[in-house]
Amino acid sequence: MKGARARRGGAWRDHRIRVTFRVPLPFAFAWCTDFSPEDAALEGESYQRRVVERTRRRVVFEDLEDTPDGWSWARDVVTLRPPNRWHMESVGSRREVRGDYLLTSLPDGRTRLELRWKRRPTVPEAKPLTKAQREASTRTAWKRFAAAMERDYRRSQAGDRTK
Repeated sequence: MKGARARRGGAWRDHRIRVTFRVPLPFAFAWCTDFSPEDAALEGESYQRRVVERTRRRVVFEDLEDTPDGWSWARDVVTLRPPNRWHMESVGSRREVRGDYLLTSLPDGRTRLELRWKRRPTVPEAKPLTKAQREASTRTAWKRFAAAMERDYRRSQAGDRTK
């Protein structure tokens, strides 16, 4: 059985992070689920994103990145569950990921994101990250997203005051 697991890929690893945004929940949900080619720059990454399908309840996108080990490709299918959650399933050339995102309203118009995901490499990783390193990396990306989201929210509020 061990040989079969090695051919399929590594074991699934559970991860979890929480990040707080200084925006109301409806704005956070709309912003977080508006997947676009600009997401890589907001995250500080270099992948190229192409949105393949977008409906009220589903978004499909593909990411492609040139890495030192060659091209890395992933296709994500996101099921939207308004007003406060979404589910993601991703298959790629190097890993599989399944994630659940939950937004919760907090006092003073803030919103908390709780992200729980499982990740499984499908090929041996050159430099595998520990659970703590992967969670820290993901938290850093979401903090970058939070800064951009909060900036967009402030701009949207300033625009409302000028009307």
